[in-house]
Amino acid sequence: MSVRLVLFGPPGAGKGTQAARICDKLGVPAISTGDIFRSNIKGGTELGRRVVEYTSVGALVPDELTDELVRARLAEPDAAEGFLLDGYPRNLAQVDALDAILADAGRALDVVVEITADAEVVVERLLKRAQIEGRVDDTEDVIRHRLDVYADQTAPLSGVYAERGLLVRVDGLGEIDEVTDRLLAAIEPALHH
Repeated sequence: MSVRLVLFGPPGAGKGTQAARICDKLGVPAISTGDIFRSNIKGGTELGRRVVEYTSVGALVPDELTDELVRARLAEPDAAEGFLLDGYPRNLAQVDALDAILADAGRALDVVVEITADAEVVVERLLKRAQIEGRVDDTEDVIRHRLDVYADQTAPLSGVYAERGLLVRVDGLGEIDEVTDRLLAAIEPALHH
């Protein structure tokens, strides 16, 4: 089975957990930009060194560099049959970059899944997690700001992918198994058999 999918959703919607489970079920690699950054830094690659130049001073990694890292990752053999992109694209410029990367490889996305979650539930969930994990920086204001940034930057992605007929929305709230089942049911029609 091969499927090329993008998964996105607000902070606290359980995206990471679900990404791992879906990839297990479908046998495709989960590709998150955070993981790509870390593996390049650890591997001491040229791209990794460039990432550190930004992260070491607390700056965001610019889109061009992120795009390059994703391009390199998608060219690896394990992604030939399919992949799940988690956390990328996160803005409209990256949507265009991903289109170009895939077009160059003669590929296209099969489905884009947006995990939705009620903002109040997410705030509560993240505040609870902050308490348990002792994340003192995760105040309610900070969490609400992260959700606003997400809504600003990522909501437009929904529109673009919906217009292309690629978007499916899945409610991310409920038991982990229930959500996984919902996601798999949403992805099912896009699977290449």
